[in-house]
Amino acid sequence: MRILGLDIGDRTIGVAVSDPLGYTAQGITTIRRKNESKDIDELIKLCKEYNVDTIVSGLPKNMNGTIGPQSEKVLGFCEILKTKIDIPIKMWDERLTTVAAERAMLEADLSRAKRKKIVDKMAATYILQGYLDSL
Repeated sequence: MRILGLDIGDRTIGVAVSDPLGYTAQGITTIRRKNESKDIDELIKLCKEYNVDTIVSGLPKNMNGTIGPQSEKVLGFCEILKTKIDIPIKMWDERLTTVAAERAMLEADLSRAKRKKIVDKMAATYILQGYLDSL
């Protein structure tokens, strides 16, 4: 069984998946958000395709650990997702994952255009890998 990692934003959802043994995370796609129903349908499709048994969503806390407006949006989306899919959803503190993803892509000398296309998928990979490492 695999774990799906999500980096949920207003315009995109970065998606990563673990290997079958749960050691490593690989970015698989970035979903361009259309509407809630289509976004959830896409996630359900990915969960079936990869035989997912747990979902880990990044929770964008403020640097002082409090929950802000973006965190509330993510929590709301995950609550709706829970009603549509029978898979446990865990929240993972995602502070600085996008910064780490950007830094890694800069070090890899990727162009700005390429970075923009994959930053959310990379952030989802960092979120999921952090969760896997904690296990």
